[in-house]
Amino acid sequence: MTAAAPPLRPEAREADTHVDKLVATLPEPARRTEEQRAELAAAKNAARALRTSYLDRHADSVYRKLTEDTGGLRLGELLDAAAARFPGLVPGPEHMAADRGRRQADKEGWEIDQGIFLRAVLRSPYAGPHLLDTMLRPTDRALDLLPEFLRTGVLRTRSVLLERRDGTAHLTLCRDDCLNAEDEQQVDDMETAVDLALLDPGVQVAVLRGGEMSHPRYRGKRVFSAGINLKRLHAGDITLTGFLLRRETGYLRKMVAGLLVDHDGSWHSRTVEKPWVAAVDTFAIGGGMQVLLACDLVLAASDSYLTLPAAREGIVPGAGNFRLGRYTGPRISRQVILGGRRLWAAEPDARHLVDEVVEPEDLDAAVERGAARLRSPAVVANRHMLNAAEEPPEEFRRYIAEFALQQALRLYGEDVITKVGRFAGRTA
Repeated sequence: MTAAAPPLRPEAREADTHVDKLVATLPEPARRTEEQRAELAAAKNAARALRTSYLDRHADSVYRKLTEDTGGLRLGELLDAAAARFPGLVPGPEHMAADRGRRQADKEGWEIDQGIFLRAVLRSPYAGPHLLDTMLRPTDRALDLLPEFLRTGVLRTRSVLLERRDGTAHLTLCRDDCLNAEDEQQVDDMETAVDLALLDPGVQVAVLRGGEMSHPRYRGKRVFSAGINLKRLHAGDITLTGFLLRRETGYLRKMVAGLLVDHDGSWHSRTVEKPWVAAVDTFAIGGGMQVLLACDLVLAASDSYLTLPAAREGIVPGAGNFRLGRYTGPRISRQVILGGRRLWAAEPDARHLVDEVVEPEDLDAAVERGAARLRSPAVVANRHMLNAAEEPPEEFRRYIAEFALQQALRLYGEDVITKVGRFAGRTA
């Protein structure tokens, strides 16, 4: 049995208190001098080193204590519980509230401290799988909406439209004003829609496609996705747990691994899985391209392209680093992720990612053919085994553990803040 987690050592609590006192006495982040920034950075680094050392020894016992009276806690709930039960281990609600509403450049960076905690939990062979399993369960929002969706076969939210037609769930991205650039609302809507498609016994296969745009440059055209909403990132509205980690461990992983739910076949399969088809119009940029890596069949219009502009934006492209090389090999994945290479659907190298390329006017028919091919019951069993071989849960866990911290650090990199600031200025 794991020993009870001791409280943080006095020196760790003192280091944490020192950071809080400095923050309280210094000017707002944007008005600090170089000397003040350096002093605070040194204090934060000292506190983070002590906290990391504590978690290296006690992550399991901390996690057991936080979840002992629950069936499991999702990311945000886990952090709230840790702040309440282990003061100083993660930023408290007062820290997070102080940053809420600030531009990314004006935040203190408390999400880095959340990333330290989540990396330690996800690294653990006990706590990590338990947390990831919790994130595979249907959300409360989806369970509340399920009876109505089963009755009508339609879900309409601000960001998505989900329609069940002839055994196929058609999930359309509907942020027509911003080219389906994802923000936290869209991540929430996408997870809800994915849950419903997987929970509905009348759905055998799901299709993901972008809707028609009202954006001036693409008015009337379908667009798959422009990736992360950089305006919202600049404004401070893209968070580590509400967007970046929830997206990877929530709806994207559910598309790959299925939904963890009690069902008639639970004795032989813990999850409910279904095949996913993606249809790309115009472009799949950044997070849009990442979605394709979670799909079983990718169709694309001949004039569309794919790209992961991670180097230009300065952040880590989710699990794209983990999955892309599996499809393309290491050289092309480095060209795309490190060099920003754009892959046009019609060029030979894109065939590593796109199963079928058709003329834009033929994409509707290709979608129908593709969905029909994946309706066989044997498809589910075989995709399950393919994913078991290609994306072992333990390998994903180790990747996402490191991602939790590296992405948190990148959110507060000076290059990221400068780049998203320029982008927001150009597109305002």
